[in-house]
Amino acid sequence: MCNFRGVIQQSITNNHQGSHSKRYKEFTKLFRIMNPLLKLIFLGFEFIILFFGIPILIFLDTGFIHPSVVLLPVLIVIILLLRFSTDFTFKELIILNITRREVLRNAIVMLTSGIFMLLMVLLMDRENLFNLPKGNIVVWILLCTFYPVFSAYGQEIIYRTFLFRRYKILFKNDRLIILSSGIAFSFMHIVYYSPISMVLTLIGGLYLAYVYSKTRSVLFTAILHGILGILVFTVGLGHYFWLDMFEYIH
Repeated sequence: MCNFRGVIQQSITNNHQGSHSKRYKEFTKLFRIMNPLLKLIFLGFEFIILFFGIPILIFLDTGFIHPSVVLLPVLIVIILLLRFSTDFTFKELIILNITRREVLRNAIVMLTSGIFMLLMVLLMDRENLFNLPKGNIVVWILLCTFYPVFSAYGQEIIYRTFLFRRYKILFKNDRLIILSSGIAFSFMHIVYYSPISMVLTLIGGLYLAYVYSKTRSVLFTAILHGILGILVFTVGLGHYFWLDMFEYIH
């Protein structure tokens, strides 16, 4: 009788343990399924907050200091995220492995862009033609010197290297990530309250994202970005990208 009770108790214990083991396996399986999904959801929210939420907050606060002042702290956070959440190395920031054909192709794009912007000012806003170099040559020289290094390069790290590396699992192919990079880059310029700046940066953002997808050289796209910026501030479109620029023109 005692042996019979022992067998029953042992059977109940084994069933109990088997039940717990089965539940644990089911939970582990569910966690494995949910973990990538939760990661995608988290990255999706992060992407929206960083690339759309922050620009909207700046846009709504009309008394906000110059938008470019947030670039450095955001850049520091993003480089840290890159370093500790991806296989990013700082060497990537100085790689310039570009073929002569690539240089020639993009030189033609730069020349064409300059002509297009010049014609745009001539036809739509002639009184502002060459407004910054004519109005304050010193500020123009300083801008041409420092903009490519301290603004264009930082933006390219954020909108190309960081966006491509961190959010690649959100997008199924290069076309989608190029599109997302271009749209995010354009939307950031909502802080300048000008549809013109957003349209121009959408075109420029898509182009730079495409070049980065082909070359994986953020230094090269930063050079191109810097050239485009210098062209913008030279031909007379700078006031669409610099809110108080006219305060510096004599």
